[in-house]
Amino acid sequence: MKTINIAGHQETIIERGDYPKEKLQKILKNEVIAILGYGPQGRGQSLNLRDQGFNVIVGLRKGSSWDKAQKEGWVEGKNLFEMEEAAKKGTLIQFLLSDAGQIAFWPKLKECLNEGDCLYFSHGFGIVFSNDTKIIPPKNVDVVLCAPKGSGLTVRTHFLDGRGINASYAVYQDATGRACERVQAVGIAIGSGHLFETTFQKEVHSDLTGERCILMGLIQGAIKAQYEVLRAHGHSPSEAYNESIEEAFQSLYPLIGEKGMDWMYANCSTTAQRGALDWAPRFEKAIKPVIEECYKSVQTGNEARITIEANSKSDYRPKLEKELETMANQEMWQAGKILREFRPERLKPLK
Repeated sequence: MKTINIAGHQETIIERGDYPKEKLQKILKNEVIAILGYGPQGRGQSLNLRDQGFNVIVGLRKGSSWDKAQKEGWVEGKNLFEMEEAAKKGTLIQFLLSDAGQIAFWPKLKECLNEGDCLYFSHGFGIVFSNDTKIIPPKNVDVVLCAPKGSGLTVRTHFLDGRGINASYAVYQDATGRACERVQAVGIAIGSGHLFETTFQKEVHSDLTGERCILMGLIQGAIKAQYEVLRAHGHSPSEAYNESIEEAFQSLYPLIGEKGMDWMYANCSTTAQRGALDWAPRFEKAIKPVIEECYKSVQTGNEARITIEANSKSDYRPKLEKELETMANQEMWQAGKILREFRPERLKPLK
């Protein structure tokens, strides 16, 4: 456990070493960890817990996810159950359905909760926007959150590689006096490298803003804008793709993740450094108002209402698939599909 101070803001970081396996087993020995859902987070977190010998069961509807879970070693009647049965058996219920799925299943889950149970989320959407979701937990259960800062696939692959992914944690309701200990223990047990504290509200506001901006929405828009400018000025698809995408994600961005933006700048040419330093403030000035507008839309609940309304429509899935297909068919991603085959790791070494 370390206390850090960044720009006058002090916070405590929970490290993996603070919860060795013996301590985790002691804290969680009487828990039946019931994971509802087998999407990316449900799958990643459940497999990581199972691999370490914790008492974990999975709750699903019968269908494609059920079949997938069985193929990955979950056994019906032993550690694989229908969702309501798993929820009744669990003492620490990880509610990892999609936001829409949580809204639909909540009336049934609420009836399965017992006094002293721990209701665990990996995203605070359902709780923070309870006026719209109607997810209001009873007062006699702990309500906690552990939100990995990455996809469930990354949670799993980092665990298998012997690494961890950072995660935030929060306590919304402490009915037992053990809520903080429970969420920190499970947060480390699912494979987190370290944990930092937040609140349900801050997690949701930062997460929804991040998804719409730098993590997904902004990055798609920015890449597409540069690619199209280069193509309009006569550059080939290969050149536009490599300059807009391949060089960024295969060469430069990993350097940022490794040691920071300044280190990446220091390892580029002086021409690149000068241009980046000159143009970065202009992009910041242009983009910051858009991000502020996005944050306010998240903060007011407008983004949540848009999401809930869209997900509740019967034709949502076909429309979503059509939108994703439209993106996949954009020239730059079609170029990428072809050009990724030429990455060096796919080629035989020279002799």
